[in-house]
Amino acid sequence: MSEVILKNVSKSYDGKIKSVNDVNLTINDKEFVVLVGPSGCGKSTTLRMIAGLEEITEGQIILDGKVINDIPPKDRDIAMVFQNYALYPHMTVYENMAFGLKLRKLNKDEIKTRVTEAAKVLDLMDYLNRKPKTLSGGQRQRVAVGRAIVRKPKVFLFDEPLSNLDAKLRVQMRTEISKLHKKLDATIIYVTHDQIEAMTMGSKIVVMKDGLVQQVGSPAALYNNPANKFVAGFIGSPAMNFIETTVIELNGIQLQLVNSEIILNIPELHKEKFKNLIGKNIIVGIRPEEIRLEPVGSDYQPVNVKIELIEPMGYESFIYFMIGDIQFTGRVNSINIKNDEKLSTLYINTAKFYFFDKKSERLID
Repeated sequence: MSEVILKNVSKSYDGKIKSVNDVNLTINDKEFVVLVGPSGCGKSTTLRMIAGLEEITEGQIILDGKVINDIPPKDRDIAMVFQNYALYPHMTVYENMAFGLKLRKLNKDEIKTRVTEAAKVLDLMDYLNRKPKTLSGGQRQRVAVGRAIVRKPKVFLFDEPLSNLDAKLRVQMRTEISKLHKKLDATIIYVTHDQIEAMTMGSKIVVMKDGLVQQVGSPAALYNNPANKFVAGFIGSPAMNFIETTVIELNGIQLQLVNSEIILNIPELHKEKFKNLIGKNIIVGIRPEEIRLEPVGSDYQPVNVKIELIEPMGYESFIYFMIGDIQFTGRVNSINIKNDEKLSTLYINTAKFYFFDKKSERLID
């Protein structure tokens, strides 16, 4: 069993500002957990504290029931794969993968067995006698992963391992790491700033901002039920559209865009929650895919828009448009649109509105 628990873990470099603030998290055995967030949110610092490369200011890190705060990195039985491959250029692929095992004084037969097993899993058998400079970026990353696999650790840590790869290789390596997780049945903690990586790879996602955990859940849970405006805007591509509105009572309860005459309807299922919010400003969110060229039901409200740009993406097109003085993004099927078409009306699915408190930015349930 390889369970990692973080209890009230914090990190401060100057004794004042906390780069990581009171993180409580349980990573279950064999789970693939992704820490995701913008640069400076504390995700890599959290990973490095688990690895033992950063000292903890407060709290405890527990591995399989044992507190490991004061255990040196080499004794934690954790393997880490970094953004830069950190391969020894003068060594062959085999020697790079075997180096850590030699330091642990394993016998040659055991080293050969482990390296061969890892090379087969990573499709590196034909490259074992090559030097890193003769390999592609994806192959070098696989060697770095192989060096971690041969150690047979309790936990694998990945710190933005795909950032240096081009787009096509990133997609390929995402798939390979996901398949590797299933083959090894291992516990993996993975750090990235790319929410697409997080959504496609993780069984559990931890969204961080300013050192704080914003929400923990499955990809579907975070996408469909974001806890706050930050999570809603961070998870999903293109990002959710947001607009400030005032709750008004005009032919029933409705929403008026701030500094605009535009009125948005509220479906009946939402109206009850706004009875005590009349006159208050709230933030409304709508995902780009809930904006259509034609209505697909009674909840689709027509809105006059000014098209700024239509961006063909193949099967889909992104439409950038203005409602009043606010820019929105729509995501529509390319078959139904022509680049030279003069669109003036789009349809918004009001049943898929998300509502956020203006001050706290928490989701209004």
